[in-house]
Amino acid sequence: MAMDITIRVATERDVPVVLQLIRGLAEYERLADHVTATEAGLRESLFGPSPSAEVVIAEALSEPVGFALFFHNYSTFVGKRGLYLEDLFVKPEWRGRGVGRQLLVHLAGLALARNCGRLEWAVLDWNEPAIRFYRGLGARPMHDWTVFRVDGDELQQLAAERAETR
Repeated sequence: MAMDITIRVATERDVPVVLQLIRGLAEYERLADHVTATEAGLRESLFGPSPSAEVVIAEALSEPVGFALFFHNYSTFVGKRGLYLEDLFVKPEWRGRGVGRQLLVHLAGLALARNCGRLEWAVLDWNEPAIRFYRGLGARPMHDWTVFRVDGDELQQLAAERAETR
């Protein structure tokens, strides 16, 4: 069923919707218990004096049906900044209608307009529907790379080493 989808830049008044969509994504990814984001925190980090990321919202029939949250990274090899897609989510009842594709088309256009060298993102290994979708867009997995993360207690411990070396 073809439907007009509008992609628009999120504003501060969209914070409750953004948080709802983040929670929907976390539920889909089986990570709902990991969400600690709050409206106040999102308001500050997305719309405060030093925004950390940007958000676009997909709407159909004037209702939010998906979103993409992204920010700039930098490639020393390319010598340009890139666009990193942190989150892409389409409500389950709206999947298969082109919403995700339109969000990515929007971001690709934005990346080119901003002279970015690439658009990239990560996907969970088990998420075969997303992997098929991304491959269908021409995206390719980066098999030679593994994402590493330090958070929680390990982040605290690593940062504490700085204080010890002073």
